[in-house]
Amino acid sequence: MKILTLALCALFGATLAADKPAKAKVGIGANAPAGKPYIYKESAGKPRQMEIYFPPNHDPAKAKVPGMILFHGGAWGGGSLAQFRIACAYFASRGLVCATAEYQMLSKADAAKLPAGVTRKRVCVTDAKSAIRWFKQHAGELGIDPHRIITGGGSAGGHISALATMNPGLNDPADPKDIDTSVVAYVWFNPAFATDDDKDAEIDILRHLKADLPPAIAFFGDLDGWKKGWDTAHAKWKTLGTKTIDLQIATGQSHSFFNSGPWQTVTLIAADRFLVKNGLLTGEPTKTMPASGEKLVPTP
Repeated sequence: MKILTLALCALFGATLAADKPAKAKVGIGANAPAGKPYIYKESAGKPRQMEIYFPPNHDPAKAKVPGMILFHGGAWGGGSLAQFRIACAYFASRGLVCATAEYQMLSKADAAKLPAGVTRKRVCVTDAKSAIRWFKQHAGELGIDPHRIITGGGSAGGHISALATMNPGLNDPADPKDIDTSVVAYVWFNPAFATDDDKDAEIDILRHLKADLPPAIAFFGDLDGWKKGWDTAHAKWKTLGTKTIDLQIATGQSHSFFNSGPWQTVTLIAADRFLVKNGLLTGEPTKTMPASGEKLVPTP
C-alpha cells in the first residue's frame, strides 16, 4: 500500500501533505487529526485526495470489514476534508475503514462558461464516482469488503454521494469499467437536493430515484431551508414504494447543525445504531448522548 501511494504521488508530481481546510465553515472537525492520505485520481490537472482512517490493529491481509466513504459539503464550490474527520475517526474506531474524499469544484467564473443546461455540480459527481471505484478497486490493500460499501455526506456532499451511486452517467472515461458505484447503505447529513436542479437532468436527483434504495438514514433540522428539496425527493420515494429511509429530525435546528457539538455526537450515535441495525457494525456506540438532552425525532 505504501508503494502504491508513493507511486501515485510521483505520477501526479504532488506530495501527500495533509489537506488544508478551506475558508468555508467546517465545524469542530477543523482541528481533528487527518487520516492517511491517498491520491485517487487526477482531474482538471490536479491530484484529488482521499483521507482514510483504519480500525485499531487493522490487518488488511486478515480483515475484510465494511468501508465507508463520505463527501464534504460546501455548495459544490468550497469546503474541505476537515468536515468529516471526526466522523471518520469515530467510525474507524468502531470497526469500519472510513474515508473522506475531495473532488473537483468549479469556480463561479468557470461555471459561467458552461453550456446552457450544464451546472457546476457535474464535475463533483464524476470525481465522487471515481473515488468510490478507487475505494473498491483497492479493497484488498485497504482490508475492506468491496460488496459492503457505505457512502454519504453533508449538504452538497450528500447530493454528490446520491448522484454518484444513482446516476448511470457522468463517468470518467479513465475509470475501470468493470467496477460499479453501487453501495449497501447511505448516511446523509442534510443532503442538498435542490428543487431547481431540473434544469440539468444529469444532477436532478428526482430523475434518478428508484424504489429499491438501499437502507438510508438522513438527518435534517426542521428549520433547514434545504429541507424542501429533501421533502420533494422523499415524497417521490414514498410513491415508488421505498420503505428503507430512516429520517431523523432535529427540532429547532437549521442547515449544517450536525457539524457542531452536541448535535454532532447525537447524529453520530444515531448513524452508528443505524449501521448496527443493518449488520454493518456490531455492539453499542462508544459515544455518550449529551447531558443537555438533545434528541432526534424519527419521522415516517
